[in-house]
Amino acid sequence: MKVYKFGGASISTIERIKSTAGIIADHSGDKLLLVVSAMGKTTNALEKVVDAFFDGRQEDALLLFEQVKEAHLNTLKYLTVLRWKETEDQLKDFFTEIEWLLHDKPVRSYDYYYDQVVCCGEMFSSTILSNYLEENKLKVKWLDVRDIIRTDNNFRDAGVDMAFTQKNIREHVAPLFEEYDIVVTQGFVGATDENESTTLGREGSDYSAAIFANLMPAESVTIWKDVEAVMNADPRQFPEAVNIPALSYHEVIEMAYYGAQVIHPKTIKPLQNAQIPLFVKSFLNPELAGTVIDKKGVKNLPPVVVVKANQVLIQFKSKDFSFVEDKPIEQLHHIFRNVKFKPNLTQNTAISLLCCFDDHAEKTDRLALDASLLFDVELEKNLTLLTIRHYDDATVTSLTKDKTIVLEQRTPTTIQLLMR
Repeated sequence: MKVYKFGGASISTIERIKSTAGIIADHSGDKLLLVVSAMGKTTNALEKVVDAFFDGRQEDALLLFEQVKEAHLNTLKYLTVLRWKETEDQLKDFFTEIEWLLHDKPVRSYDYYYDQVVCCGEMFSSTILSNYLEENKLKVKWLDVRDIIRTDNNFRDAGVDMAFTQKNIREHVAPLFEEYDIVVTQGFVGATDENESTTLGREGSDYSAAIFANLMPAESVTIWKDVEAVMNADPRQFPEAVNIPALSYHEVIEMAYYGAQVIHPKTIKPLQNAQIPLFVKSFLNPELAGTVIDKKGVKNLPPVVVVKANQVLIQFKSKDFSFVEDKPIEQLHHIFRNVKFKPNLTQNTAISLLCCFDDHAEKTDRLALDASLLFDVELEKNLTLLTIRHYDDATVTSLTKDKTIVLEQRTPTTIQLLMR
């Protein structure tokens, strides 16, 4: 059995859904568990619904959700004939699930409502894809992942109860392959023991695929993307970026840690634990080899470049010129946890701590305000964080030309430069 994960781009249009179905049909003899994301920009659209609802703009929330409904029903209309009515009924059950919530007033946290609404994007897309595959004579079973993946109630970044989830997979998922060639479920989503929907963090569908692969266990995982392979840089920023045919688990974890937008940081560990290879392939050109990620080390990698714009540098300076080590550092990290703000880069001096963050205005302001009770706080915004793994002098010189370096850290394999 193999696990295939299809992201939103692979099912963003009717044509792409048909192409994705073709890839699935070509490989259905392998026994496939499909982990499906929400279509296209559906997650963003549902986030706007949550924002309006939580702000008390109930009519706006319902109107925004109506647009999401119509987009999916319109897609369905052009895909299915025999199973159109059955699929529409299934979708309407999910629509009702959200509309009941939107007719109330918010009495719980934003993150709770986020998960109850946003998770349904995956329900919509997987329902449409599953029924389209079934209409095309494939032996398919649709599965609500909320009945399988058990999590805690840390909404928007839920932790998975692996033992309970494994029990569910063995009892309710594995036996399905005795009758069906394909099982379709959702990524990014789980549920608490009180049947409240949760999400596993943005881009968590990759992690969902890895969980299923580890606990089944699967022969391999393939993530189908709109790029030919894992590349050494974002081709939208660097047209000269090249494909990397093979990577080790360790290298991908490092790339993800520094912000490379290829594989979710939590994805690799379940695969590494079970020695399950991960393939990254193009749904636009499925015949291409793509990238394989496994335990084998790879030498002579090209410089791997990650650029993060919109950074803010915050300096926390001791008010009485005492050292910032020990208790002051602990106090700062306690504030970071409360604000849910994680630094991308840190550096100590004797009496100050320098931290670079993604600049989310609300969190930046709250962090600065809370920390100002203990420290003198200085901010500089509109900076860029450049990370280069396997760097060489020529690459560093090229990418820092006409820039002022504010902060620098380097190891033998990685250099990080905060620039204005």
